[in-house]
Amino acid sequence: MTTAARANLRVGVDIGGSKIAVLVVDPEDRVCVRRVAPAASADPDAAISQIAAAIRDAVGEAGATLDDVRAIGLGVPGRVDTASGDVTFAVNLGWHHLPLGRRLAEELGVRCVVENDVRAAAVGLHRDRLASGERPIDDLVFLGIGTGISAGVILDGRLHRGVRGLAGEIGHVVLDRDGAACACGLRGCFETIAAGAGIARAAREAVEAARDGDPTSLADLDDPTAEDVFRAAEAGDRAAIRIVDRAADAIARMVHELVLAYDVELVVIGGGISRAGAPLLERVQAGLDRIGAPSPFAAELLAETDVRLVGPDHDIGTRGAIALLGAAVEGVVAREAVG
Repeated sequence: MTTAARANLRVGVDIGGSKIAVLVVDPEDRVCVRRVAPAASADPDAAISQIAAAIRDAVGEAGATLDDVRAIGLGVPGRVDTASGDVTFAVNLGWHHLPLGRRLAEELGVRCVVENDVRAAAVGLHRDRLASGERPIDDLVFLGIGTGISAGVILDGRLHRGVRGLAGEIGHVVLDRDGAACACGLRGCFETIAAGAGIARAAREAVEAARDGDPTSLADLDDPTAEDVFRAAEAGDRAAIRIVDRAADAIARMVHELVLAYDVELVVIGGGISRAGAPLLERVQAGLDRIGAPSPFAAELLAETDVRLVGPDHDIGTRGAIALLGAAVEGVVAREAVG
């Protein structure tokens, strides 16, 4: 790497419930380093130290120092004040009020820009299409399903945050009033059915049921994960199939509601669940077909909407965080969000 390139690095950080992902790119957007660290602590001071360490390690691996970094973009679950970089209500991380942007900027001596992780990913998705030469789509939704669930919405080429910065927080739409307790305080939220933690909980319940005579291969695992459930479903395990089918039906329902609410052309499903690949997408599409079967209106609406999974190797979260750093110039994000 040349001295000039090393002096203009940008860093994208995707902070999730299961990991901290860091991407370092040069001024030409070429990847210098990808790095993944364990999930951030619920304790604010420990979380700052862990995130800062992950960034320092990645920059050092690129053969550079923090003095060579122009700016850092961070995507984080929860409600984000984009002007201050403060994070609140990150329920899956256990953060209720953390001045993340300011504390990291003080710790690292580098300008930090913070946005909700899924909204950042939506910005990155929009920019990637422009950069790749694909036909621009200015009305799209990125549906992020990982430890939690949220949607990032681009309307008319701009990120739609809403009045409170909570547009797209559909993970806490109640689908089953008698369902499992959610971290937000409600019961039966979308997250409890289709997010990774919800699928893993359903797997544990299936293992308990197996002791009463409903056998499942999941009982052979110490602590089955969502990935284990999808793998078991593909192998024909009936309990796993029921769990996956219920999750896919919930995803299909929420895709339909997102399309109704925002009238978008493209819905991209990402996050950890996207690793399930084509079998998941086929189940979601089958759910959309069932929604459209009795309704010509729904059928036409969904037929005109492109629903797909993000590629398994796509740096959607970290790329989105980096996209925040230049988005104000292009008008995708309000200027004060990165000012």
